[in-house]
Amino acid sequence: MKHFITFTIFFITFSYQVSYAQETANPEEIALVDDAFETNFYNALTQKAIENYDRAVVFLLKCLESQNDNSIIYNELGKNYLALKKYAEAQNSFQKAIDLNPNERWYWNGLYDVFYETKDYDNAIKAVTKLIEFNKDFQDDLVSLYLYTNQKEKALALIINMEQTTNLSQTMTFYKLKLQKETEKNSPQNKDLEAAIKKNPLVEQNYIDLMYQYSEENNQEQAFEVAKQLAENIPNSEWAHVSLVKFHLNKSDGQNASISMFKVLESIKIDLKIKHRVFNEFLIFASNNEQYLTDLEKATTLLEEDKSVNVSKEVAKFFLKKNTLDLAVFYFEKSIKNRPEDFESFELLMQLLVQKEQYEKVNKYANQQLEMYPTQASLYYYLGLALHHLNKTKLAINALEQGLDYVIENPILEKNLYVQIAQTFEKIGDHKKAEWYLNKIQKIKE
Repeated sequence: MKHFITFTIFFITFSYQVSYAQETANPEEIALVDDAFETNFYNALTQKAIENYDRAVVFLLKCLESQNDNSIIYNELGKNYLALKKYAEAQNSFQKAIDLNPNERWYWNGLYDVFYETKDYDNAIKAVTKLIEFNKDFQDDLVSLYLYTNQKEKALALIINMEQTTNLSQTMTFYKLKLQKETEKNSPQNKDLEAAIKKNPLVEQNYIDLMYQYSEENNQEQAFEVAKQLAENIPNSEWAHVSLVKFHLNKSDGQNASISMFKVLESIKIDLKIKHRVFNEFLIFASNNEQYLTDLEKATTLLEEDKSVNVSKEVAKFFLKKNTLDLAVFYFEKSIKNRPEDFESFELLMQLLVQKEQYEKVNKYANQQLEMYPTQASLYYYLGLALHHLNKTKLAINALEQGLDYVIENPILEKNLYVQIAQTFEKIGDHKKAEWYLNKIQKIKE
């Protein structure tokens, strides 16, 4: 339950909104409205501060009369209704704030508080899952909610995943040990499952449980051996296709391998680790059999739902290592479309496009990235380089000089910018300017 919003922050926010309104409308027409709005909002915050939540609600409802699409007002209403334990009104207010601005963490925080206080844990799980996108610390809350709803397997899986990226708190460590002991106590051991399969080979669940346990132990080879057994004994099982993919690939039967792979990837039962293993085997096969590249692209799209791995980027890197540059470009483009924040994909794509002299694309992607990262110096370098080769020299010089303004402790990039500016001035015959920038490089070396 994390609440850190202050009176000052909101007052500044609203002062800005009023100021903006005065710049975009007739001041004489809106002055009285703005004065009333500011007064009502100030009074609402004052009343809330002294815990007169009913009075705060009255003033906030007056604010809505002039600004009924203001998400901050609805958020404030939600907090006051929550304090009054008017949960339905609080939920509606926070939801309205979210509808108006779904990217504001604090609105989701308020909605989560409503669900938590009313013990609506199923909806609390949905809200806290969204909050995790803003702050990973909420994973602890999600573990607790899973335990409240008796979803112990999900709780343990989440804790194990958390442990890979951060140090667990004492509470999470305690939960992990407790859940592992319960799992060991309640779950059959590997040897018990092997015996059960031998005794009754037509019970699919025993194979699934055994494969899951081997997968959790990172023993993928043994998991595949169990899948192979399953394929032999229960050929119609979704899990059977895990081993059938490998079987078909070994026979160079790409068509049936593809059919089995999609059954695995589309299954809601099969573990992601096994799905990635199957996909990687098909990737190697498709890279040597071009007729299956379309199937590979479709498979990549299916795995993009897994946010823990940027599948398109990994496929692009695979083709880059094989020096299959067209496919590397294709998958890097796919990567930055799905995850524009992945700057490594962008950098590798730019390097490839420059190598292939596709400067129109360099220009396009650099401009797209600059909309999100206007102070990223390397973007100006790629933009200037592209414009230079597209004979837009004035624009190129302007972009490169802008890039220099944003270079911070990166002598290699700074040098590249100076070199490119010098080359562009040489191109237009301004040798004096070109020499001046080249001299700048000598100072970097020193």
